[in-house]
Amino acid sequence: MTQVPHRDAQWVRAAYESFVGSAGSHEPDGIDPVVAASWRRSLRNGVDPDHPGEVAVAASADLDDYRRNHPLAIAMPLVRDLVGGATSDDLVIAVSDDIGRLLWIEGRGPVRSAVDHVGFVEGAVWREESVGTNAPGTALATRAPVQVLGAEHFARPVQRLSCTAAPVHDPAGGIIGVLDLTGGSAAGFHVALALVRATVAMVERELAARTAARLRESDGGRPAWAGGLDVDLGLGVGAPDRTPDLRVLGTPTLRERRISLRHAEILLLLAEHPRGLGAEELAVLLHPGDLSLVAVRAEISRLRRVADGVLGGPLLAGSRPYRLARPLSSDVDTVRSRLGRSDVRGALTAYAEPLLRRSVAPGVERLREEVAAEVREAVHACDDASAVEQWTARDEGADDHAAWTRLARLTPPGGPQAARAWAHLGVLDRRLS
Repeated sequence: MTQVPHRDAQWVRAAYESFVGSAGSHEPDGIDPVVAASWRRSLRNGVDPDHPGEVAVAASADLDDYRRNHPLAIAMPLVRDLVGGATSDDLVIAVSDDIGRLLWIEGRGPVRSAVDHVGFVEGAVWREESVGTNAPGTALATRAPVQVLGAEHFARPVQRLSCTAAPVHDPAGGIIGVLDLTGGSAAGFHVALALVRATVAMVERELAARTAARLRESDGGRPAWAGGLDVDLGLGVGAPDRTPDLRVLGTPTLRERRISLRHAEILLLLAEHPRGLGAEELAVLLHPGDLSLVAVRAEISRLRRVADGVLGGPLLAGSRPYRLARPLSSDVDTVRSRLGRSDVRGALTAYAEPLLRRSVAPGVERLREEVAAEVREAVHACDDASAVEQWTARDEGADDHAAWTRLARLTPPGGPQAARAWAHLGVLDRRLS
């Protein structure tokens, strides 16, 4: 059984001090494996925990020119729409390039002062090699989304902060930057990770759409099926939700036409990996055992015919790797968008049931667990008693002790809701004991 990493602040700090104090001879057992591996790299790179390397900062004039021509410049309005509402006195948004240079930092208040104080400023390069474990640098090192909470940072001056980051890929699959949320405890919530991942996915789709549009212009024409490429991709705070193309929170459909479970699995996985997936990767993500590449290719061929019939034009492009030829929104995007703007009740309404509940595909099971965790954590942090009650009325919330406790504390003392919540907590306590 896989050990669940410790993320309790005191436990992590004790493990950190033991690891650093022993110069790495005491293994950081129980720590998030991504963080533990980063600590080892930081130690090997000679990062001083108390005095990390001097962070080089680009001249402002040079930085302005560089940012203006950077591929992510055109995506910044979308980033602000999607994540801007999350910034507060407790969070800042940061976007770096592919070498860890911070290009844009947006936020205000005490947390902006705190990040400025440790050198987390526009033009600075934040890589593991110089400052040790940190979400933007570690996301670049691992090429994957990562959260670094408090004492999980290798450099002590940064340990008052938490951060969540994910790399951004261009349409060819190369990393062109990193999106990061840094600040207080809110930056370490699972909802922050969901928001960053969803925003990166939408940015990558926007970049892919713009690239496709440029290719069409260079070809001197525009295919009739591509009419949907110019729709507004923004699902940010205050923006209306798009009607999703793909529904996977219930009976799977594509543009309201029912599709097979396997086709829904493939479309969902490709939507989650905009840079594409090879046949071997799809085989691993689709089946817990062995799935032949012939079977994968045959299913993709059938899916092409189905999708072309529904959309009136190609949805899948290429085969090395397989990828979507156009952005594809799903009802999972709707849930995550509503969570991102703190609309927990709306997210629960969109979250009709677990993601493709009948699927046993490993890649889908992982996504199902992630979405469920994102919704559950938002409920636990919610101040809306109606939303919490809505969750506890579902199968997933029936035995959720933390949610019932939240409901009991949010409802008026002595009222019927509170009485029911405390009674249910009693039942859960007796069952657990």
